[in-house]
Amino acid sequence: MRTLIIAEAGVNHNGDMGLARKLIDVAASAGADRVKFQTFRADRLVTIQARKADYQVQLADAGETQHAMLRRLELTPDMHVELITLCRSRGIQFFSTGFDVDSLDLLASLGIDSFKIPSGEITNLPYLRHVGHYGKPVILSTGMANMEEIEAALMAIEKAGTPRAKMTVLHCTTEYPAPMAEVNLRAMLTIRDAFGVAVGYSDHTPGIEVATAAVALGASVIEKHFTLDRNLPGPDHKASLEPDELKAMVSAIRNVEQALGDGIKCASPSELKNRPISRKSIVAARSIEAGEILSADNVTVKRPGTGVSPMRWDEVLGKRASRHYESDEAIEL
Repeated sequence: MRTLIIAEAGVNHNGDMGLARKLIDVAASAGADRVKFQTFRADRLVTIQARKADYQVQLADAGETQHAMLRRLELTPDMHVELITLCRSRGIQFFSTGFDVDSLDLLASLGIDSFKIPSGEITNLPYLRHVGHYGKPVILSTGMANMEEIEAALMAIEKAGTPRAKMTVLHCTTEYPAPMAEVNLRAMLTIRDAFGVAVGYSDHTPGIEVATAAVALGASVIEKHFTLDRNLPGPDHKASLEPDELKAMVSAIRNVEQALGDGIKCASPSELKNRPISRKSIVAARSIEAGEILSADNVTVKRPGTGVSPMRWDEVLGKRASRHYESDEAIEL
C-alpha cells in the first residue's frame, strides 16, 4: 500500500507568495504527494483577545496577538488559485486545511476533493457537520483528543453524510516540537482497532524516524511540517523539516513500503542463489569404505548445501555406504 505523504507548508510561507511558491517546489522535488497550506480568516478563527500558545510566543513576536499574527498569514482566494495552478504545473496536489465553514466552502468551490480537519476543530460540532455534508474523503487529526472525543467526531461526520469508509484518522501530539516520550505511536493502532478506520500520523517530532516508524506500523497517511529554513521567523518553522530532510523522509517511507512486502514468508529471488552456499549437506567425516554403516562417527554436516539435506540425518544414519567415500565427499542416498 502506498502511503499518502502530505508535506505541510501550513503558514510557513509567512504571508509571502514568493516563499509559498518555493515551498511548493521543495515539496514536489522531495516526492511528496500533496503540499498542504491553511485556509482561514483571522476574524472568523479567533477572538481579538485570544492568546497565543506558548510555542507561538517563543517563536514569533511576543507582543503580537494571535489575531494579528494570523491576519498576516491569511491566503486570499486569488492566492489559492495561483498556488493551485503552480501545483498542477509541478505535478503535486494542492491541499489545505479549512479552519471555518466559509473557508471550507472556498476550498470546495476551488475543486478540492477531500477535507482535512485540524486537531483544534475536533470538538466543533457545526464545523464537523459541515465537513460531513460534502460526502468527500476526510482526514481527521486527533491531537489533544481522547477516544470519546474521536468517536463523537466520527459519528457527527458520518451522520452528516460522509461514510466511515471515506475517513482517515491521524494520531497526533499537538506540541511543537512534540516530545518523543509523548508520541505514543501505538495509540494509532488503538484508534484503528476501536473505530474500524484507516489511520495515519501527523508528525510534530524533530527528525524523520517517527514518521517512518508510523508507516512500518501501518499508517496510510503521513503529514509533516516543512520549511525552507528553520531559522525563519514564524510560529512553525522550528518544528519543521528543511528541504533535504523532507526528501530523506519521503525516500525512507518509500523504502519502508517496499520492505513491508506481502507478508508471505518464502525465499526471495535474490536469496535463492545464496541458499546452496549458506546451507549444508551430509558429507563424509573421514574416509568411508563401501558397505560400512553410516553413523555420527563417520558422517558430518558441512557446506555447501548441494547434497543431501541435514534434515534427513536420521534417514542416513544406520544405512550402509553404497560406495567408497573420501573425507568431505557428499553422501548419496
